[in-house]
Amino acid sequence: MLNIPTQSFPAPSSQQRIAPSGQSGRNKVALKPGHSLMDWIRFSKSGKDLTGLRGRRIEVTEEELQKHNRRDDCWTCIRGMVYNVTPYMDYHPGGEEELMKAAGKDATDLFDQVHRWVNYESMLKECLVGRMAAKGSTALKGMYDWFQTDVTVHLVIYTKRKVILHMRIYLSLSTVHTANSVGKIQITMRKQAKGKWESLGQPLEFHNTFQRKKDRALFYRDCVLVAKTEVNHNTFVFKLQLPRGTVMHVPVGKHVYLKALIQDTEVVRPYTPVDQNLTGPTQHSLQESDLYLMIKVYPDGVFTQHLNTLHIGDHLSVSSPEGTFSLHRLLDATNLYLLAAGTGFTPMVRLIHLALQDMDGIRKTKLLFFNRREEDILWHSELDELAANDARFQVEYILSEPSESWTGRNGRVTESVLNEFLIRPQGSKCYVCTCGPTAFTELTTGYVL
Repeated sequence: MLNIPTQSFPAPSSQQRIAPSGQSGRNKVALKPGHSLMDWIRFSKSGKDLTGLRGRRIEVTEEELQKHNRRDDCWTCIRGMVYNVTPYMDYHPGGEEELMKAAGKDATDLFDQVHRWVNYESMLKECLVGRMAAKGSTALKGMYDWFQTDVTVHLVIYTKRKVILHMRIYLSLSTVHTANSVGKIQITMRKQAKGKWESLGQPLEFHNTFQRKKDRALFYRDCVLVAKTEVNHNTFVFKLQLPRGTVMHVPVGKHVYLKALIQDTEVVRPYTPVDQNLTGPTQHSLQESDLYLMIKVYPDGVFTQHLNTLHIGDHLSVSSPEGTFSLHRLLDATNLYLLAAGTGFTPMVRLIHLALQDMDGIRKTKLLFFNRREEDILWHSELDELAANDARFQVEYILSEPSESWTGRNGRVTESVLNEFLIRPQGSKCYVCTCGPTAFTELTTGYVL
């Protein structure tokens, strides 16, 4: 029996996925020449009016937002802020069709499903039209007198059945407005006496447990680049040291986000940590203070080109672990099959380590690794060494552009190749992971299913 993860590894929207040959970096669609992320950064800072409002900021009603729903006049709302994304249409990596799904409406949920990690405030700040207009709340207005007559009160406000504010206040509540469409409440408070407060008190115990994890903003730590090791002609392992006293365990299958300021714009990219090597003991103990990230430097990659210019001792912002991939299905698996193309191998590294070192129930782990040329194969010698020293591991390489000296298999992923590779022993429970270009992932998943 073959089990296919309901969540691809990594997620289909993840920018870890490499692009098909002929496309730049990790874009989902082929952008027009001159429409890369760096081109957008330059264009947005050109001084042109990208809002159509000549520098004004306005409050936008729901009715007004709905009017701007065309290709040549496209506004959208994210977390209560409205942006004119018309000028960004041709620069969007997901293409016009995806962006138009958000036209004239609140796109917060849609945005979070696809790329919650993207710093849209920085990328779209020149497109900011204004804030969604708040609506007065009659339910809360009746509480004003009570709040104003009690100097010390507890204020608890519920929206969409969850607490968003729970604090002790020494203020007079002035106005309360709600923006129901985005689930937010705008509160104006005034100090009851002039002068500086001597202290602000302490936060309530467990004050942050009322907010769902997926609704919280990413938390970044300031890390230091302590080593950079060449893997092949365009791929490196970057070793990042966490702040002193910080312990951060990244579970297998999870990723972190790297953030950097590039030409005054915050750019964020996700990467899956790897172990320091394949053949030694795992480096991800609970006391681990370093992260190892295997990253391919693309010629036109805005973020990877920036990474490539960093020197030892330079700093980089790293988020806490994220991701929905679950290992629970591996618990009763006997055979693990890994299908990787190019840098799609990166998420497989720790899976291999886990299967061979910590999961005795997995009797066989097989990696089918697709690349263009032999020099593109990541950790080639380590994979061969691991296969030679551990009978439970097997690796096979397939090249699409082999040299004359190549003696292995060549070609691309086909149904017959996978049928030959995915052997199903009698009584076994097989688990398949696939990662690579979108087309590769869709093909392999379709063939296996």
